[in-house]
Amino acid sequence: MSFGHPAGLPGVDAMTPNALVVTGRITRADVPALCAELEALLSGLPGIAVVDCDVGGVVQPDLAAVEAVARLGLVARRAGGVELRLRNVPAELGALLDLVGLSAVQAHVRWDPE
Repeated sequence: MSFGHPAGLPGVDAMTPNALVVTGRITRADVPALCAELEALLSGLPGIAVVDCDVGGVVQPDLAAVEAVARLGLVARRAGGVELRLRNVPAELGALLDLVGLSAVQAHVRWDPE
């Protein structure tokens, strides 16, 4: 009996429910809404250890984007030690995170560069 090959890429979920996608230019006014969105996501996924945050669509990252990452990391940590894993980090944002020392200080925030 043959079942054939499943559709899609092997080892890649079609949907990743524990992911937050951040796009566009982030302002300080956007940060509370992003935190609330992450809180809502985490409340629907009790017991998870890692949540992915795709920041590949962030444009013109500045200190507001850094603040967003820091506060999202705190939200995740306060939700029971959940790790916030940044994905598709633009080079500019990665450089800013290094510059302010966030990668070394914030143990629960890590990123996988492009």
